[in-house]
Amino acid sequence: MHIDPAYILHETEHWLLNHHLASALPGYLMLGAKRPIHSLADMPEAALAELGGLLAKTQRVVEAQLKPKWLYISRYGHMPGFPLHFHFIPVYDWVEEAFWRDDRYRLLQDFGSQPPTQTLTDGAELTLFVWREFGESLTPPVIHGASVAQVIERLQARFDD
Repeated sequence: MHIDPAYILHETEHWLLNHHLASALPGYLMLGAKRPIHSLADMPEAALAELGGLLAKTQRVVEAQLKPKWLYISRYGHMPGFPLHFHFIPVYDWVEEAFWRDDRYRLLQDFGSQPPTQTLTDGAELTLFVWREFGESLTPPVIHGASVAQVIERLQARFDD
């Protein structure tokens, strides 16, 4: 898969860090293997040695620069044609607030006899919200703060340090 160079934040011998190409959420990053490998078990030792430091550095830079309420780091990896990759999903206060304002996502919650509260959510629900609303929706929620392009520029400078 070709990644537009404007979205690339950092590159090493084995890994490429870029802003998610299809997400309107500023700071949603992807760390992908450069080789078409789909399993950590099949990665060369040198790639594995780079991985831990890159995961930690990406988390450190995103948290320091963008200050999300939470930063989800995950691997899904079953899409054909994509090498092994990790998602860095920043959940800002305003993202969580948009989630709570959208009644469609209340259907996901099983409250039983408890009334809905804004403390009963988890990473899976917020991840679904980010994917659907910032990735698939033709009208994503309003962005509060820096744009995708501004975030890319800010993070590129930190990875170049």
